[in-house]
Amino acid sequence: MTAGTLYRFSAFSSHPEGGNPAGVWIGDTLPEPEVMQKIAADVGFSETAFIAPSTGKDRTVRYFSPEAEVSFCGHATIAAGVVLGEVEGDGTYRLSTAVGAVPVAVRKRGALREASLTSVAPRHTGASDALVGEALLALGWKPSDLDRTIQPAKAYAGAWHLVLAVADAHRLARLNYDFDRLKTLMLGEGLTTLQLVWQARADLFHSRNPFPVGGVVEDPATGAAAAALGGYLRDAHLVDVPTTILIRQGEAMGRPSRLTVEIPAAGGIVLTGTAVPIEA
Repeated sequence: MTAGTLYRFSAFSSHPEGGNPAGVWIGDTLPEPEVMQKIAADVGFSETAFIAPSTGKDRTVRYFSPEAEVSFCGHATIAAGVVLGEVEGDGTYRLSTAVGAVPVAVRKRGALREASLTSVAPRHTGASDALVGEALLALGWKPSDLDRTIQPAKAYAGAWHLVLAVADAHRLARLNYDFDRLKTLMLGEGLTTLQLVWQARADLFHSRNPFPVGGVVEDPATGAAAAALGGYLRDAHLVDVPTTILIRQGEAMGRPSRLTVEIPAAGGIVLTGTAVPIEA
């Protein structure tokens, strides 16, 4: 087995009881895929990032959920950036991921470190009536629950997510879905999570993210989905750019998370958050 050091950090929070836990494994070379899969399953968090050095601040990274490899993970990238800052110093690390290059700027801010990743170019496509209808059935929602000022869409910033906006905060609060039915639908559509949102004001969204394809009922902070949402809002002309929005997630789970999403006029979406260590 390839030697390395495993860290456990919670991203998008200033305390370990909040945010989204991630494993961060750092070694000289990446282990074999089956070894990374076993480590991720043993860690049990929604994702573990595996990082190997190459040259200077360039790194190769792969992400594994407890059940499968995923193309990109935002919260594990934020956690990895903070760990790299702790171990090797602040600066901008260039991560080579399965979906492309993702720079991560790491800095000390007060007592905490924070990281800012810049996503690959986002894109989106309309969600078919059949997809939306099946998703609503799995969620136990009705078409009238949706906020049609933000139309359902499949959005991407390293992984694909189905964006569904609700008109009422109470609808978002009552999340009790058919795990197997939704997992089957998402696997067929190539979706990583559902980005379920309620817009409280122009710059504030509340989000919940079912993640059955990763073997997880709900993700308390989903960075890739946050970046995808930012790209969708910009490219569908639903926000004036440049702008910054805040996404609050994980509160219904007792793991409050804060994701800051900078939406420039063009290019990748910038996602910022803190990360703190978790007791093993």
